[in-house]
Formats: sequence, structure tokens, C-alpha cells
Amino acid sequence: MATRTEGDTTLAALAHASSLFAPFVGPLLVLLIADDGDTLVEENAKSSLNFEIVFFIATLISFLLAFVLIGFLFLLILLPAGLVIRIIGTLRASEGEIYHYPLTPNLI
Repeated sequence: MATRTEGDTTLAALAHASSLFAPFVGPLLVLLIADDGDTLVEENAKSSLNFEIVFFIATLISFLLAFVLIGFLFLLILLPAGLVIRIIGTLRASEGEIYHYPLTPNLI
């Protein structure tokens, strides 16, 4: 699930941590300022951005289904899980690993 590589671990971890405060903008900015050839930062930023896209779609669907009450239960699981998985991504990236979120396709 994770691959260890050389690179700027601080910026790679920031790609995941920034998504807690700026879901799309944070990882996108990290991707744009990453040095060319810094695989660790680029892959972690792409992974975080992919997760944010999928998470946004899942949250939107859950919100719409909340009017039928079934989505409310899904939101109760989705939101804390999103927080925990972002923290795990931050910790793994700070250790020099390329972290790929579970159940997230490579869109970017």
C-alpha cells in the first residue's frame, strides 16, 4: 500500500495535512510547488488530491441522501474516517512513504 522513497518528507506530509484545512487547495499548491523529480512529494500530493475528489463526491451523495435519513448515518461514519485517514497519510508521508488512500482510484 505504501512505497518508501527519498524526497522532502516535510512537504510530502504537508500535502496530506493541508487537506484538513484546505481540502483541494492545499494538496494542489503542494503539487504545484514541488520540485521536478521529487517523486515523494508529487505522488503524495496526487494521492491526497485524488482522495479529496472522491471524499467530496461521497460527502455530497451522503448529504443528498440525508434527506432520506440514510445518508445521515453514512455521514457519521464518513467524516471521522476522513479525518483519521488524512492523519495516517500525514504520518506515513513524514516517514518517507508514498501513501495511497484505500478505495481511492488514481484520477490525477
